[in-house]
Amino acid sequence: MPERDDDHTRSTSLQASQPHAIVPSRHPYLDDSRKLWIKKYRTEIAASTSSLLSTFMTYPLDSVKTRMQTYQFSSLLDCIQHTYRTEGFHGFWRGVWSPLASITLVRTLSFSIYQKAKYTYDDWIYQATGNSPLVVANTRGALPSLSTALCFGGAGATAGAMITTIACPFELTKLSAQLSVLMANRNEGSKVIDSLSQRYQQMGTLRTAHALIKHRGMAALYAGFHYHLLRDTIGTGVYFMTYESAKQLLANARGNSPTSPAAVVTAGGLCGLASWACIYPIDSAKSIYQRNCLTGGKGETTRTKIEFFNRRMYRGLTVSMGRSCVVNAIFFSAFEFTKKKINQLEVDDPDFQS
Repeated sequence: MPERDDDHTRSTSLQASQPHAIVPSRHPYLDDSRKLWIKKYRTEIAASTSSLLSTFMTYPLDSVKTRMQTYQFSSLLDCIQHTYRTEGFHGFWRGVWSPLASITLVRTLSFSIYQKAKYTYDDWIYQATGNSPLVVANTRGALPSLSTALCFGGAGATAGAMITTIACPFELTKLSAQLSVLMANRNEGSKVIDSLSQRYQQMGTLRTAHALIKHRGMAALYAGFHYHLLRDTIGTGVYFMTYESAKQLLANARGNSPTSPAAVVTAGGLCGLASWACIYPIDSAKSIYQRNCLTGGKGETTRTKIEFFNRRMYRGLTVSMGRSCVVNAIFFSAFEFTKKKINQLEVDDPDFQS
C-alpha cells in the first residue's frame, strides 16, 4: 500500500541498503548536517524560493488588477495606458518590495501550516472511517473522493485563516503603494480625493504603516481584516483542494507521477483560476474598503457590501485570473522541482528518513 505521504519520493536510499557505504557527494560544498537541515525544511525552502520568483515575474498584473477593482477604467488597455502615461514603467512595479517579502513569508508559513494540517486531518479521517485520504491521493488509478476533498480543502482553509493576521497589514500597504498616485490625482464623480490620500504617496512599507497608525490608530493596519479572513479561508481551501485533485486526475489520466511537470503546471494554473472565481467579489469588496480607509478620516468608512451578482465587483477579473494562472503555474513548477532536487540530496546517515 502506498505511504501516507505526498512527496512521492520516499524510496530506500543507497545508504539505507548499504549503511556503511561511502558515496561521493554530488554537492561537496554541503556537509551532511546542512543536507539534513535542508531536507527537513524542504517545504519551507521550496515555497520561499518559488514565491520570490513567481511574485516578481507577475507583479505588474497584480498592480493592474488592483487599479481596475478600485477605480473605473473603460478597459484593461485603458488602465495600462493610463498607468504608463501618468506613472511610467515604474508604476507597474510600484510597491513591489513589500509583497516580495510579505508574500514570500505568507506563502512559506501557509505551506508549512498546510502540510501539518493535512496530516492532522488525514489522521482524523482515518480514525473515523478507516480510509486515509493521503493514501487514496497517492494510489495510482484512484480518483479524488469526498475524504480527499475534505482533507485538502480543510487543511487549506486552516492555513488561509491562520496567516491572515500576518498578511493583512502587508497587503494594505501594498494596495496603498499601488494606488497612491490614483488616490491623490483622480476624481470620483464630483468629489475630489482630498489631501489625506497624499500622505501615502511615495512611501515605503514602514513609512506607510507609520502614517496609518498616526492618523487612524493601530487598528488601521487591519482595515478590511474581516474581508481578508473570509477571502483567504475560502480561497485557500479551494486553492489546495483544486490543486491536489487536479494533479491526481491528470497523473492518472497519463499514467504519470502526480509530480510530473505537465500535471503540476496544469494543476497550478487551474487552482488559481478556481480560487479566484469563488472569491473575486470578496477581494473587490476588500480592496474598495481599504481604499476608502486610506482616503477617508478615522471612523468615516462604511463597510462595502459583497455583491456576487454585481458586474462592478468583477472589474479586473480577466487580468486577475490570467495573472493567477501564470503565477501558480510558475510557483508550483518551481516548488515541485525544488523539492525533488532537495530530496535527491545524498545523506551519509543510515538513520535519516526523508
